Amino acid sequence: MPSEPTKAEPTKAEPTKAGPIKPDPHTELRFTVDGVAMVRLLGPEDRYLSTIEAAYPQVNVHVRGNDVSITGTAVDVKAVRRLIEELQLALRTGHDLGETEVATAARMLAADSSVSPSALLGAPILTARGKSIRAKSIGQKEYIDAIDDNTIVFGIGPAGTGKTYLAMAKAVRALQNKEVERIILTRPAVEAGERLGFLPGTLTDKIDPYLRPLYDALGEMLDPELIPKLLAAGTIEVAPLAYMRGRTLNASFVVLDEAQNTTPEQMKMFLTRLGFGSKMVITGDVTQIDLPAGTSGLKLVTRVLDGIDDIHFAYLTSADVVRHSLVGRIVDAYTEYDAQKQALRQESAEAREFANRGPQRTGNAPGRNPKRSSS
Repeated sequence: MPSEPTKAEPTKAEPTKAGPIKPDPHTELRFTVDGVAMVRLLGPEDRYLSTIEAAYPQVNVHVRGNDVSITGTAVDVKAVRRLIEELQLALRTGHDLGETEVATAARMLAADSSVSPSALLGAPILTARGKSIRAKSIGQKEYIDAIDDNTIVFGIGPAGTGKTYLAMAKAVRALQNKEVERIILTRPAVEAGERLGFLPGTLTDKIDPYLRPLYDALGEMLDPELIPKLLAAGTIEVAPLAYMRGRTLNASFVVLDEAQNTTPEQMKMFLTRLGFGSKMVITGDVTQIDLPAGTSGLKLVTRVLDGIDDIHFAYLTSADVVRHSLVGRIVDAYTEYDAQKQALRQESAEAREFANRGPQRTGNAPGRNPKRSSS
């Protein structure tokens, strides 16, 4: 009998060895910018372009005329193209770009690609002396929106986040729109770690150095010739916090600056000055308390008033710093140092507590011998 044909054994596929993950290949994207002057988009001497490349160090951007070429990984190329589109849109809607605005837009998109920096930052709060004052970060935008929506707003954050500057811009805007009848700017007269002794001159001469930052900000927002007239008429008042006692502030936009240097009693006194048709903004940095001793009124109020309707606490961070880029890094460095110091204090306290509980665990009081059991 013919033998049955043998069935071929299925050949086992050799296991494939997984090779190294290949990096995302470089992609080149070319497009043309229309409707915007390239010098406005790229900045003088291409400074804005350098800011973009600093935000995306793996990307190369080449510009010739109105033609732009972006080279890098597909993800980064897409991100840079989106950033440039947002900057174009910002320019078309009347925004003034600077290196800070470009860097801020890049951070916004890196944090959340679904946001639109040009729409988020919105219209300027105030345009004065040829300069537009507007929010330059997500935190700042939320802060100024809170001022619109609440009667009392606390702006808490490190130096350089625009807490007081933006509040004063909102105050000047409210006065111009006749939403309030006067602006009151105040701060506690507390020396920053130095004893200046007795200052010469009248009482006004003595307190002016403490209030000088408020006058400087006013000078940037109003015509310098108009400020003395408004001060003389009482439409704008700049005064130390001690002058607020016993007053009721109606139809006023009131800004309390350096609130971390208020005592709890001063903070209560100030908040209870609120009158009809008024708005209050309290700003401060809880990491820069200059009080000689005691609890900061700003620290305490975050616990006392938390959760009350029409009172909002806006917390700004180093991401909202709009001064020199080093300021944000300085703030982060000090924050990290303070956290480490706090952790060491906590560890030391726990070690002491554990050591104190030692004699209690053994049941032997120091200096006493345990009783011997009789045999």
